[in-house]
Amino acid sequence: QVQLVESGGGLVQPGGSLRLSCAVSGNIFSRYPMAWYRQAPGKQREMVAAESSGGSTYYADSVKGRFTISRHNAKNTLYLEMNSLKPEDTAVYYCNRRYSPYPAWGQGTQVTVSS
Repeated sequence: QVQLVESGGGLVQPGGSLRLSCAVSGNIFSRYPMAWYRQAPGKQREMVAAESSGGSTYYADSVKGRFTISRHNAKNTLYLEMNSLKPEDTAVYYCNRRYSPYPAWGQGTQVTVSS
C-alpha cells in the first residue's frame, strides 16, 4: 500500500523560502513521475510542479522561476524548493503521482506566507 507523507511547511514571510519533502513508501517511487499539488482555501487542488518520464519538468506559470522539484531515489523522497514566496502561495501542499494520482492522498503540509 502506498503512503505519501508530506512535511516541511510552516509560516514564512513574503520573499522567504521553504523546502518541502514527501516520503513515499510502497516501492513505487522510482517507477512513476511525481508531482506537487496545492489547495488554497476555497479553491480546487492544482498541480504546481511535476516530473516527466523524459526528464523534463513542468511548472505552473504562477511558480515558474521560483519553485524547483527534485527527488532522491535512494531515500524515496520528493522535494519542492520554494523561493521568493508570495502570500498567494499560501495553501496545503501535497505530493502524488503526476498521472493517475493515487486516491489516498497524504495529509499535506500547510504553507502560510504572511508578514
